[in-house]
Amino acid sequence: MILVLLGPPGAGKGTQAALLESELSLVKLSTGDILRAAVAAGSDLGRKAGDIMERGQLVPDDLVIGLIAERLEAGSEGSGFILDGFPRTMAQAEALDRLLAERGEKLDAVVEMRVNDEALVRRIIGRFSCAACGEGYHEDFKMPKVPGVCDRCGSTEFVRRRDDNEETVRQRLTAYHAQTEPLIDYYERQGKLKTVDGMAGIEEVHQAIARAVEAG
Repeated sequence: MILVLLGPPGAGKGTQAALLESELSLVKLSTGDILRAAVAAGSDLGRKAGDIMERGQLVPDDLVIGLIAERLEAGSEGSGFILDGFPRTMAQAEALDRLLAERGEKLDAVVEMRVNDEALVRRIIGRFSCAACGEGYHEDFKMPKVPGVCDRCGSTEFVRRRDDNEETVRQRLTAYHAQTEPLIDYYERQGKLKTVDGMAGIEEVHQAIARAVEAG
């Protein structure tokens, strides 16, 4: 089984991919993980990608596809793969289709996690975590039981990710709508698209994705 999760930054794709990985015995593949692994392994493609990233540049589509192909060729101990954060562009989607066709494979399903932009912005910019143990909190949904004190370890130091600010989040959403959202129509025309409410709770979203995948 080969699945793709689509959705804007902060929609929870990584969380859902991890749940599906465990439940369906799939191997989660994210572009970031594949790039880091290739660089660490020192493969030819990994060295090329590493040089590009060191210069602060985006890794081109053909190189990313090459790394995806390299990873697929390595096989899986599970029953398939789930692609998290890839493809991001129409060019990547078309290249992925060609790659899978060459291998005699195809995508089984593409799950879109649909979210509301304004609610998503609030979800992201409200996040913070304990500086000591990493326990996650949110200004609206999960504040420490004792104000200013971590529930898990008792620390009084908290941090926020630098990119969890409104300007950055809105820029990433704009890029998603321009570059990745067209893939929704692309996969719908192929009859592979499944859409779930990405604003529901984590377990609700997980169950909705599981039902969509089982329905084929």
